[in-house]
Amino acid sequence: MHLPLKNAIAVGALVLLGSISGAQVVREKPQELEKIDVDEQLGQQIPFDLSFTDDTGEPVTLGKYFRGEKPVALVMAYYTCPMLCNLVLNGMVAGIRDLPWTPGEQFEVVTVSIEETETYELAAAKKANYLKDLGKPQAAGGWHFLTGDASQSKALADAIGFRYYWDETQKQWAHPAVLILVSPEGKITRYLYGIEFKERDLRLGIMEASEGKIGNTIDRIILYCFHYDPEAGSYVMFARNVMALGGGVTVIVLGSLIGLLWWRDRRRRGHLASEGGPAGN
Repeated sequence: MHLPLKNAIAVGALVLLGSISGAQVVREKPQELEKIDVDEQLGQQIPFDLSFTDDTGEPVTLGKYFRGEKPVALVMAYYTCPMLCNLVLNGMVAGIRDLPWTPGEQFEVVTVSIEETETYELAAAKKANYLKDLGKPQAAGGWHFLTGDASQSKALADAIGFRYYWDETQKQWAHPAVLILVSPEGKITRYLYGIEFKERDLRLGIMEASEGKIGNTIDRIILYCFHYDPEAGSYVMFARNVMALGGGVTVIVLGSLIGLLWWRDRRRRGHLASEGGPAGN
């Protein structure tokens, strides 16, 4: 049976839990998928007034990271997660490592714990580990690990359509594997699913969230030629824009060639005229 990508990821999350037999997976899959699904809220506003504690122990509101300047990569996870959160965060680190940009300079990264018993000390330890793996020490001021009351993380989860639940049998949270890209003004622009995030997808997604304010001219041309395909779960080539761009380039090249030939002909005529010879027609 074909499943949309986000549901396929949810199935993977259930398998990782290892809490039920193969027969039970088939029987319970629809119910479990509903519990850990993602209801995309593209274009919706992130609630700025939610309160958390950052990885230094300081109280913060979510709006601190949305000042109208940089897009934000948002991940909901928890720091004692035995497997899936680590896979998501490791995948994000791998993708960010390959980017020509650094968290804190061109964009921000915010990781929010869904487990209210976790402390800022634990968040700080996780941050240190992932920054070491990232290999970009200057990213310390741009990647934020937050903890807080369950009511605040749940309110954020509801706002972005992130469904999760507590698995009493396994004593752990079951949740989707997803990274959410948000504009500098706090508008949700893209959901990237899975545990691996291609450098191209991250780069184009961050550019899209920034409305093209990040990246050079070549990056903008690439963004123009690609669009996000939810079924593929990735940015794919947009044939119509490629053709339009190709047509535009062709016109420019032909125009430049005709202009060059016209200029050379005028120069030749002028040279002949200066020598008193026939200029031709």
